[in-house]
Amino acid sequence: MDAGTLAWGITSSALVLFMTPGVAFFYGGLVKAKSVISMMMMSFGAMALIAVLWILYGFNMAAVSDPWAFAGNPFSNFALSSPELSSSDFVLALFGSTFAIITVALISGAIADRARFGSWMIFAGVWATVVYFPVAAWVWGGGWIMNLGTTLFGEESGIAVLDYAGGTAVHINAGAAALALALVLGKRIGFQKGIQKPHNVPLVMLGASILWFGWFGFN
Repeated sequence: MDAGTLAWGITSSALVLFMTPGVAFFYGGLVKAKSVISMMMMSFGAMALIAVLWILYGFNMAAVSDPWAFAGNPFSNFALSSPELSSSDFVLALFGSTFAIITVALISGAIADRARFGSWMIFAGVWATVVYFPVAAWVWGGGWIMNLGTTLFGEESGIAVLDYAGGTAVHINAGAAALALALVLGKRIGFQKGIQKPHNVPLVMLGASILWFGWFGFN
C-alpha cells in the first residue's frame, strides 16, 4: 500500500471504531433507565474483548489459503508476531478488528434487559471465535463464499462475490445471532403492555448521529 492508502486505512479504522460507542449510546437510550449502564457496557466490553481476541488469533483465522477451509490457523501468526508482517498488514489487522468489534456489539440489542454482563462477555468471546472469525474468512479472506462465483461459473466468467460493506459478514451474521438469542431468551418483561418508549431520546439521536458519521469509514 502507498502512504495515502495506509493513511485512509487508519482513518477509516478510527471512524468504524467510533461507531461502537454510537451503538452503545443508541441502545442505551432505547432501554429502560435502570438498564442503560448494562446495555452500554455490553458494547464497550465487546470493544475490549474482541480487540484482544482479534490480535491474538482472530486475524489469522479470518484468512485462508484453501477456499474450502473452515478458518485459518489461529496459531500460525499468534499475536501478529511474525517478523514478515508489513505496515500494510498491521493496518489491515486494525481495520478488520473494528468490524469484528461492531459486529458483536450490534448483537447486544437483542438481549436488552435479559442478560447479565458476565454471561454476555462469555457469549461474545465464544461467538466471535466460532462464528465471526470463520465467516469473515469465508467472505473476505479467500474462503468459499468469496470464491463462489468462480466455483459455479469458472474463472473466465469474471463473476465474484464482493461484500464491500459487511452485508454478509456483519449484518446477516449479527442479525442471525441476535434472532437466535431473542428466541432463546424470550420477550422482555413488560413487553405485553405495549411498545416501550425510549428513556432518553437525545442519547438515541447522539448514537444515531455517530453511526451515520462513522459510516463514511465503514463503507
